[in-house]
Parts: sequence; structure tokens; C-alpha cells
Amino acid sequence: MSAPVQIASFDRKTALILHRPHPVVEAITRQLAQLGVRCEGSWPELPADAAPVADLLFYDADMGHDGQFPWAPGTAPMPAIALIGSEAPGRLAWAIRLGADAHLLKPVGSGGVFTALVIASEAFARRSAMRDELAGLRSRLEQREVVAEATACLMLQGNLPAEEAYARLRREAMTARLTIEAMAEKIVHELRAGHVHHRS
Repeated sequence: MSAPVQIASFDRKTALILHRPHPVVEAITRQLAQLGVRCEGSWPELPADAAPVADLLFYDADMGHDGQFPWAPGTAPMPAIALIGSEAPGRLAWAIRLGADAHLLKPVGSGGVFTALVIASEAFARRSAMRDELAGLRSRLEQREVVAEATACLMLQGNLPAEEAYARLRREAMTARLTIEAMAEKIVHELRAGHVHHRS
């Protein structure tokens, strides 16, 4: 059973709207102001410091292009909402590839921004959690690989069976007050640097 979704407050957040001057920008700005969101417009590019400054991003999917963003597609550091007026397949494909967390259809009237913000924020939170989980899994896999490599080195160096080599790795880690992974990295690094030590 999944955890209940918490509806976020957007009061005192900052939004960037990457869109040419247009009534759609005015409509979004009005709705954001009602939610307590401070708004800044930019076109044709984002400010260089957009990531640390803005909490939310609205961008024009009709005239936008990859070069406007200082990050790779799908890695926006804040919830991103595509402003879509054209249903041309190429434009929609670009908005999807860029990694829109939600979308808002143009023309924008007197509503819809809050819904887009809620959906985008939840999608961004899930995307961030998945990215962190994947990074953790990759790190653990890399650590297992280095432990296996260090164990193999000790096996060859001491003509030992795998169980004894791993036990030696554990003893050396305890003696050096290091984790097994850190000790394994040290052994592998020494071997690659050509420093072969006789180990007890």
C-alpha cells in the first residue's frame, strides 16, 4: 500500500517562466501570486543560476529547445511544467524527452496552475527518490565488485581459497579500522599502483 500523497504548500516558493512575453505568462503569474509564489520570467534562456534560485519551472514546449537548459534532458533540478499549445507530435515528443513532470495547456485561463504544480511536485519527488535509490544500488554494486576483486587479489597473492582470502580482508579491515569496502579499495589501489605488500 503506497503512502498518502501530501499536498504541498507553494507559499514563498519561486517560479521561473521560460516563455516569450505573452498573455499566457500574465495568466500564470496571476495564479502563482494567489498561491504566494514569487515569479520571474526569462526568454530565450534560463538565467545561469536558475537551479539554486528557482523552486519551480514553467517552460514553453512550443518554441523551446535543448540549448535553453543548462542540464541534460530528464534531469531538471526542480519540478518542470511544460506549457503546451501545439499538439504537433514533434513538439510533444520534445516535451516528453525533456522530462516534463506535468503540463499546462495554452491558452491558460483562470485555473489549472495549482493542479499542475501539485502533479509536477509529486512526480519530481518520485523521480528524485528513484534517482537516489538507483545511485545507492550502483554504489553498493561497485562496492561488491571491489570486494570481490580484492578477495581475488588476496587469493592469488597468498594462494588461498576464497573463504580464507575474504576472512583475511575482514581482519585487515578491522585492524586498520576501515570498512571492508574501504580496505578492499585500498588493496586494489595498491595492486594497480604496483605496490604489492606481503599480508599476514
